Amino acid sequence: MQLLSDTIVYGAVASLIAGGATGLGALPIFLKRNFSRRTLDIMLGFAAGVMLAASSFSLLVPALEDLTGWTDVLTVVALGFGLGGIFVHMADKYIPHAHFEKGEEGPSSSMARVWLLVIAITIHNFPEGLAVGVAFGVADHVTGISVAVAIGLQNVPEGLAVAAPLVREGYPRRKAALLALATGLVEPIGGLLGVSIVSIAVFLLPYGLAFAAGAMVFVVGDEMIPESHSIENARVATWGIMVGFIIMMTLDRVFIFIFGG
Repeated sequence: MQLLSDTIVYGAVASLIAGGATGLGALPIFLKRNFSRRTLDIMLGFAAGVMLAASSFSLLVPALEDLTGWTDVLTVVALGFGLGGIFVHMADKYIPHAHFEKGEEGPSSSMARVWLLVIAITIHNFPEGLAVGVAFGVADHVTGISVAVAIGLQNVPEGLAVAAPLVREGYPRRKAALLALATGLVEPIGGLLGVSIVSIAVFLLPYGLAFAAGAMVFVVGDEMIPESHSIENARVATWGIMVGFIIMMTLDRVFIFIFGG
């Protein structure tokens, strides 16, 4: 019982720290008011690369480890992965929100644009918190540490990518930074939910890992890559993805070496 309680606490705290990194990423707006679109696209590409590597090596690989046959891959990991994508798709479809580049999505709403922008980021941050929480369900916690660092790492440039356009649209820098931080604070909710479910119902762990991976890959493909790939910055944003993927892939192996063996 104590071990279960500790695991839930670790997952919740780790997702809180990772989510709070969005506020850290917003701090540069107090030093510089305007950031070029090129800079933001590179940083958003970097965040996408980190998320892709974390989904692959820190979530899908552990989900596949204990499976005994190819049918398990379809009935467990592929199912969970697909459901993760469907979850984000349905949230996008039925929750009113807006993106800086794509404009409004979901049902029409009379809410102020700034809140629609915040809701969009919040929708996509929830699966990240879920991923951290679920990852702490793995017995040795190495996976949880790796995913928490990955989410925190990608939340830093994402925080700036949220705050800087808000400042550019005329919002005070303090308000923009607080809103960026607020979008990350949904992650502890997802983290607590994820770690609680897989800790109490251990058999759901591979489903949960795959679900979180599918949700994050959907976000990367549907939002982060299109947002970062404006015509003039597509190539440098792609290199941002490459660098982010390489760094997170390397960090994942480092964590296993340090904490796992």
